[in-house]
Amino acid sequence: MSKLSELIEKLCPDGVEYKALNEIAEHYTDGMHNLPKGIMDSGEYPILSAQNISGGIIDMNTSKYVLGETFEVENKRTNVRQGDVLLTIVGAIGRVAVVEKDLKALFQRSVCVIKPNLSIIESKFLRYALESSSIQNYIQVNAHGAAQRGLYLNQVGEIKIPVPPLEVQREIVRILDKYTAFETELEENLTAELELRRKQYEFYRDKLLNFGNKSGEVTPEVVWKTINEISENCDNQRKPVTGKNRIAGDYPYYGASGVVDHVNDYIFEGDYLLVSEDGANLLARSTPIAFSISGKNWVNNHAHVLKFETYEERRFAEFYLNSIDLSQWVTGGAQPKLNQQNLNKIPIPVPPLAEQRRIVAILDRFDALCNDLTSGIPAEIAARQKQYEYYRDKLLSFRQK
Repeated sequence: MSKLSELIEKLCPDGVEYKALNEIAEHYTDGMHNLPKGIMDSGEYPILSAQNISGGIIDMNTSKYVLGETFEVENKRTNVRQGDVLLTIVGAIGRVAVVEKDLKALFQRSVCVIKPNLSIIESKFLRYALESSSIQNYIQVNAHGAAQRGLYLNQVGEIKIPVPPLEVQREIVRILDKYTAFETELEENLTAELELRRKQYEFYRDKLLNFGNKSGEVTPEVVWKTINEISENCDNQRKPVTGKNRIAGDYPYYGASGVVDHVNDYIFEGDYLLVSEDGANLLARSTPIAFSISGKNWVNNHAHVLKFETYEERRFAEFYLNSIDLSQWVTGGAQPKLNQQNLNKIPIPVPPLAEQRRIVAILDRFDALCNDLTSGIPAEIAARQKQYEYYRDKLLSFRQK
């Protein structure tokens, strides 16, 4: 029998009590509802929000700071100390972190500061409990609002937490800390491997798609054409729908960088290549600007819709567009735009179909290894995370007394 099983058998054989958070916290409150005057872009006392909390980590990187006098006044609300637990309750709800040392920072109302009664519950145990699937489900189900979802403080206070004896809590924390450290190291190794694979993919992609100068010498049997010569533009079928007018459904609603919603109807059916029409990503390229879609879907007017005769031609164009610098065809400053006229001017190499098929087959394998969530390294990372979540939830499931 494991040490944890022995402790449970000895200290809580008949189950444990589930208590509301307002019973096990000495105090809990949200942060400032209004930003104070005199905010600076650098300084000693930062103002943090829900965006500064992720994966149990408190990121101190912010552009909002205040002077000491303002801090002393505003800090009376939260006064964050070592052992406090932070829970995000507006926007990116459900993120949790434990304060490892006294923190000289202010928080916006998107963060709830919980001061647990340490004679009843361990701070780290409370963190793991709040991250459990059952409580995360409660948070998502009970959140209010549409564009900016959130929890009321009274809803936070009603969250039910299992409260085994402190010895049991500490043993569970020890196990999960050890498991988390192992998983973190493994994920870091997998992420490093993924980064190497992506660089390898980019090297081979650029090598395979290098067909010489479009206006000078070229690889034999390669013809240079423009986008409108190798595809059918279906932009005139697009229909933008504002968020308030969308009816939720099963069909993906695409924008410039991918799925932005799901709606109850579709305007396209089949295989298409979407190319971003506007947005900062046209220049930043943090995500692909060309991506394939299939099935029934809806596309708004922020992405061009191109149809090709074959899978190989579509994927070849997708790989090529994502590999080149598009800045010479992008207009606008604050809002970069790739209009249809300029899209049609982009030259693209067209090798024989058999060669396109060969190149696409190679790059598809690399792409799956680097990006496919059902296979390759991303799938391994996702599987490890699910394994951890399952193990955590099992440890935090008790028979209720």
